[in-house]
Amino acid sequence: MDMKVTTLEGTDAGTVSLSDTVFGLEPRADILQRVVRWQLAKRRAGTHDVKNRAEIARTGKKMYKQKGTGGARHGSKRSNLFRGGGRSFGPTPRDHAHDLPKKVRALGLKLALSAKARSADIIVIDQVSMSEPKTKMLLDRFGKLGLLNALVISGAEVDVNFGRAAQNIPYLDVLPVQGINVYDILRRDKLVLTRAAVEALEARFA
Repeated sequence: MDMKVTTLEGTDAGTVSLSDTVFGLEPRADILQRVVRWQLAKRRAGTHDVKNRAEIARTGKKMYKQKGTGGARHGSKRSNLFRGGGRSFGPTPRDHAHDLPKKVRALGLKLALSAKARSADIIVIDQVSMSEPKTKMLLDRFGKLGLLNALVISGAEVDVNFGRAAQNIPYLDVLPVQGINVYDILRRDKLVLTRAAVEALEARFA
């Protein structure tokens, strides 16, 4: 699949050939769902916690005698029945991550790239670098390219000036090629790849 390459200024910079084994797969929504679920579960902190009745600082002495009061029979004030008592079956700190085979993760990334290519939502840019970190200048250039909601994947490292100029722009994410992932690809309308990123991705899945 041949694709036109442009520059950040919008001028023509030749063409690049995209591998069908990476960018030309048939869609598989089930694989994408599994990978996104794995990603979101892995990033959860799992620090949610409540106090159960063993952690409540109250006496465990029986409130009143068992019979003869005319009321319900109660024991400890730490029971979940009382205000300030422990909570039954509440959340406790745990790890939400689950395993996903490495081959499924790799397939999910290729399917996400193929989905963007199929819908013509991939733009290849020669390189993303700026002489100075000016957000207004970058907004003007992206406006000419029609990029209002995009994920930009640079080479091995993100250009410092470009990263600083892009960090205050809403709906714009910038990642090095090592950080490319299914969730960030799908959550943005456009995927912007540098020529170096295309080469690195094809070498990764060769």
